[in-house]
Amino acid sequence: MAARSYSYHRVAIFTCMFVGYALYFFNRKTFSFVMPSVMEEIELDKEDLGLITSSQTMAYAISKFVSGVLSDRISARWLFSAGLFLVGGINIAFSRSSTVAAFSLLWFINGLGQGCGWPPCGKVLRKWFEPSQFGTWWSMLSCSMNLAGSLGPILATLLLQYYDWRTVLTMSGTVCAAFAFVCLLFVKNEPKDVGLPNIEPSAKKGSTSGPSECTLADFLLSPFLWVLSLCYLVVFGVKTAATDWGQLFLMQEKGQTALMGSTYMSALEVGGFVGSLASGFLTDRAVARQGLGSHGNPRHSLLIIMMAGMYLSMYLFRVTITPCIPEETPLWVQLIHPIALLIGVSEQEIWILLLGTMFGFSSYGPVALFGVIASESAPSQFCGTSHAVVALMANVGAFMAGLPFNTVAKQYSWDTAFWVAEVIMLFTTISFFLLRNMHTRMGRSAKKHD
Repeated sequence: MAARSYSYHRVAIFTCMFVGYALYFFNRKTFSFVMPSVMEEIELDKEDLGLITSSQTMAYAISKFVSGVLSDRISARWLFSAGLFLVGGINIAFSRSSTVAAFSLLWFINGLGQGCGWPPCGKVLRKWFEPSQFGTWWSMLSCSMNLAGSLGPILATLLLQYYDWRTVLTMSGTVCAAFAFVCLLFVKNEPKDVGLPNIEPSAKKGSTSGPSECTLADFLLSPFLWVLSLCYLVVFGVKTAATDWGQLFLMQEKGQTALMGSTYMSALEVGGFVGSLASGFLTDRAVARQGLGSHGNPRHSLLIIMMAGMYLSMYLFRVTITPCIPEETPLWVQLIHPIALLIGVSEQEIWILLLGTMFGFSSYGPVALFGVIASESAPSQFCGTSHAVVALMANVGAFMAGLPFNTVAKQYSWDTAFWVAEVIMLFTTISFFLLRNMHTRMGRSAKKHD
């Protein structure tokens, strides 16, 4: 009977969070989806568009860190639902506005609400699922972003054929705000809230959940927290650089068409979807076999392999793609020539798609794994804060992939900028490999259990 109760609540909670976070993501991107229609009605230049979108990005980075800390101190259920309601309400208010100043302010508040989405999800998942299931469910939940990101533009385009952009934003905001009440009703912070025994203490033999005497200072001084944070900074920064600038690199220095550039990006997203799911499922199997000990983590092996895959795919992307195939046929051309003949496209086009898929698979997997490892390696009372810290460092990496990376490209070339990213990626991968068996339990309380 208890098993059936666990199953019912897990399904209900996961479904609500999956749909809820998809709505979070859709309502984060609604302005981008309806931007052409907005510009037909209101005169907006590039600087105006940049101000509006940047205001949301800045607020989101701040809010995600603060919400991660708050999720350890207040109800994750209320935080998730309140953020969802705020985001929906802001979209409705945005649809009633017409000035750049109002748009920017409202989209800044939207960013603040957006930060309340993911940290509570991680907190609730850890409370409701075994360590050997945690990575799989985390990865599956993160796919809600891929779903909203892929179907969102299509849905918005279809709606814009029948309604104006203001109505579309009002509709999406209303659905978002209404679903917040559904989440408030069905999402539960932990099993004991519905009269079931909590699974965490018994499920994690020798786990990171230490007694409550672990202080915030003890936790923040944990070396493994900062190893994870720095590695995540590099991985997320390199991933962002490749996704933001890879298309321009192909077109401006590799002589590829705009269509080939966009196809490469699509292949990257497909690979990312598979990589995210695979990383959670495969590492959960490793955890089920080995358990979570005090040194190292069963998830580290796949994480290191994927980081090496990021470096290798970036290196091949930079050195093998040329405006035309060299007279001396490379080995990679010989290998995929039969496939090219079969489907009627050039070897280089297939190669670019393969590299895009490989990079997407190798980069989205680590993004999921860093969050999982950060959450499960921290004491239970600091798992939200742990994810908040590493996520903040990831945002620093994303910033470095923007203006600093672009400055190197302008000063030298795209080739040089990507070469620098490769070198940093290789150094980080080797360093993490050497540190893979370090003490992974965060906080003073964990040390007492060694």
